[in-house]
Amino acid sequence: MQRAKPTTRAVSFAVLSTLLLALSACKKPETQSQTQPIVSPEPVVIEPLKQERLELPPLFRDIEKRTFQFFWDTTNEQNGLTPDRYPSRPFASIASIGFALTAYPIGIERGWVNRTQAVDRTLTTLKFLRDLPSGPQPTGKGAYKGFYYHFLDMQKGERFNSWVELSSVDTGLLMMGVLFTQSYYDRDDPREKEIRDIADTLYKRVDWTWLQQNKPLISMGWFPESGFIKHDWMGYNEAMLLYVLALGSPSHPVEPEAWTVWTRTYNDVWGVYQGEEFLAFGPLFGHQYSHVWIDFRGIQDEYIRERGIDYFENSRRAAYAQRAYAIANPMKWEGYGPELWGLTASDGPQQTLQEYRGEQRQFRHYSARGAGLRENFDDGTIAPTAAIASLPFAPEIVIPTTVAMHERYGEYIYSSYGFLDSFNPSFNYDIPLKTGRLVPDHGWVASDYIGIDQGPILAMISNYRNEFVWNVMKRNPYIRSGLERAGFKGGWLTPADAQGKDSKDGKDKKAGEGEAKAKADAQPAGTMDPATARALGEAESRSGRTNAPVKQNAPKPE
Repeated sequence: MQRAKPTTRAVSFAVLSTLLLALSACKKPETQSQTQPIVSPEPVVIEPLKQERLELPPLFRDIEKRTFQFFWDTTNEQNGLTPDRYPSRPFASIASIGFALTAYPIGIERGWVNRTQAVDRTLTTLKFLRDLPSGPQPTGKGAYKGFYYHFLDMQKGERFNSWVELSSVDTGLLMMGVLFTQSYYDRDDPREKEIRDIADTLYKRVDWTWLQQNKPLISMGWFPESGFIKHDWMGYNEAMLLYVLALGSPSHPVEPEAWTVWTRTYNDVWGVYQGEEFLAFGPLFGHQYSHVWIDFRGIQDEYIRERGIDYFENSRRAAYAQRAYAIANPMKWEGYGPELWGLTASDGPQQTLQEYRGEQRQFRHYSARGAGLRENFDDGTIAPTAAIASLPFAPEIVIPTTVAMHERYGEYIYSSYGFLDSFNPSFNYDIPLKTGRLVPDHGWVASDYIGIDQGPILAMISNYRNEFVWNVMKRNPYIRSGLERAGFKGGWLTPADAQGKDSKDGKDKKAGEGEAKAKADAQPAGTMDPATARALGEAESRSGRTNAPVKQNAPKPE
């Protein structure tokens, strides 16, 4: 889900090169970008760290529990709506609801709530969504054509205000949570069967084709006052999950051409940044959201297959690139380094220009922050979710960063529901703040937790421990269908009959062998034929990670 301003958060991510990814809870996105200082002329090269299955420190258990309690405690028990943020709690976010529906089974598995409690809460939520008034009218409705308004009134569930759009990607985040409940609650029990049935109804209601005003792409949304948002979802960003859902729909599916056209713009953001060659997207949430529910290890579509990697490895490289950027620290922000990094969409202190180290610097409140080939903005604000939700990709750099943030700043940024949304050690200006507070000699600290930042923290720690969310979602036929129609092959998508015994010698074949592996064996991972490489202006990333396949060891519970 795009992390942007309530009014047009979806629109701002539509055109990554022309619109800035920044929206506050009550303001339109800013259009200036501190782009130039971010791309340092000589990327910092870090010796590659061997990816190993590392034991999680006890801190992570505490983070999980507190983050789970955010969803359990702040959700409205009467209707199941989860706030966009807390404690300010201005309205519900449908994306937060999707993360909450995913959080409850994690709570069951970790022993924080029992199954009956979670079933109660889940049924309350799904029934309310099912029965919510729907229609094209600008007021009194919460949904239309199966899509839901980005922000809803916490009590009534109606569209919160006239600046709130019917959001395609936020509906996608909601539906990921809905389908997760469908696959998790699998017992032969009337109430769990009801969960599965309602989940099916909600998903089948979504008319993805209705938002295809510029076929085969999908629009970012719709306003009852002005109609369809002109901008469509084009790659590369968090809308991977949107297209997988739309392709897998049994009722209103889009055609596979949608994925082909969606990936056609990838070459605009494929390149080398901070020593890493990858599909770049500045804010890390774009590399995380789809991975919360879908295990992309070992499965490849046509585009990523030609690059010799998978999207999981791509996200791993994105995390390393951000860390390298923090070490280079071209803007000389306080605290940046190998154990303090992480730019994404988050709260910030205020929209203001202030002098920093002898020059005018722009600071923002809620905004997308990132470092990459294109969509860049950095005002010294670090969001814990950026690093922590990258745990499965690069535990060797995420674990020490998480521990360091807690040790150095925990007194100010770690509280009832885990890490507050963000903090900025460089901001020490005595001016009115949009949100948060100043801590003498420690800078600015956010005052809210944000649901779409809390959700990836909880789910990705769970995926690192034992692949829990991933494994549940692998059982969902709609997700599998969406991936297959997008052209994904290999790995866990390999048909069972292709994993059987060899007819000649009776020996078991290795599961997962197929076209993707054959291509990988024929051509070293991470390389392309010279003509293609020259045409795209590409260069190899560090040989230590590019020329050797990434090995994934089975996660072990703490």
